[in-house]
Amino acid sequence: MHNTRKINDDVYYVGGNDRRLALFESVYPIPKGISYNSYLILDEKTVLLDCVDKAISGVFFENLDYLLGHRPLNFVIINHVEPDHCATLNELVFRYPEIKIISNAKAISMIKQFFNFDVDNHTIEIKEGESFSTGKHKFSFYTAPMVHWPEAMVTYDNTDKYLYSADAFGTFNALNGNIFADEIDFERDYLDEARRYYTNIVGKYGQQVQAVLKKAASLDIKMILPLHGPIWRENIGWFIEKYQKWSSYTPEEKGVLIAYSSVYGNTEYAVNILATKLAEYGIKNIKIYDVSVTHVSEVLSDAFKYSHLVMASTTYNMGVFINMETFLIDLVAHNLQNRTIAFIENGSWAVVAGKLMKEILTPLKNTTYLNHKVSLKSSVKEENLEEINLLAKEIFDSL
Repeated sequence: MHNTRKINDDVYYVGGNDRRLALFESVYPIPKGISYNSYLILDEKTVLLDCVDKAISGVFFENLDYLLGHRPLNFVIINHVEPDHCATLNELVFRYPEIKIISNAKAISMIKQFFNFDVDNHTIEIKEGESFSTGKHKFSFYTAPMVHWPEAMVTYDNTDKYLYSADAFGTFNALNGNIFADEIDFERDYLDEARRYYTNIVGKYGQQVQAVLKKAASLDIKMILPLHGPIWRENIGWFIEKYQKWSSYTPEEKGVLIAYSSVYGNTEYAVNILATKLAEYGIKNIKIYDVSVTHVSEVLSDAFKYSHLVMASTTYNMGVFINMETFLIDLVAHNLQNRTIAFIENGSWAVVAGKLMKEILTPLKNTTYLNHKVSLKSSVKEENLEEINLLAKEIFDSL
């Protein structure tokens, strides 16, 4: 059996989907699954672009066997050694013992770390900008360090003008038959998951992503073929612009993300009052998250989306509430910049969460902190309503 998709006369999709995996990289919830993309080119010499995760090895090798028929598999280009794209490399070499692996020096070194086969006799090392031909197709290679591993690279097919982009331009969510972004409502069904994928996995490395985007800008790209998610053949510039914003830490939209932690509901009540005041000022883009309920990857994703962030936390054990602290540390770890931030704090005998939250966020670059801080003592009182209104007005004015 097989489940392939033809991309053009000699390029085929041979990947597959995993809808059973609960946590991608054992961290990120993927309730709608994940695709592992791989591409086969039937040129004078056959060449595979990356492998797949072991979870879908069965359909992957069935796809290869069907398309190759009695032909050998001459080459595999490894753009990224991470096991979700490379775990089946060992079996690939076992099945096609004459195959040559094309990749860069750092990637080849990593392949040796993961596998025990004779790597040196199976590899062809390439360098930045070098070319390799399989007949009709001529490939060029460009390093993409820390997008999102140090060995990562992208491959450009000069013949078709296709960019095989490794983890760049990928997204969570399985593919549902349609493998092209123009076959689906990407903005409705995939954009949030594309942002969550980028911000959590690559978000820290905006400078490195910017460097890769500059390399891509010099290429005539007719199609982008990532290792996760749909292939781009139309409206490519729209998605590249998203990457420009995310990697430069430019807010995607003017709006307010309110993240809160609340033990008995009093801090949450203050947050809801603030949201109502913001709405009365005409602010439409407001997103509220309870960080104890929503996975931190979703909250982080919207922190990259919106221009203004409000952190609201009870004081807990003389510190910031545990789940809020986790979120703040994650913001710093992912290098978020260029945001306007405000605080709401609560406490029954020591109200110090606001000060401590700001201290955690000190490493963030180009950050503006609003002057009005809402400080509660156990519950919302009449005097707090004026504080909340002043904060809402300051947020509105800064927007």
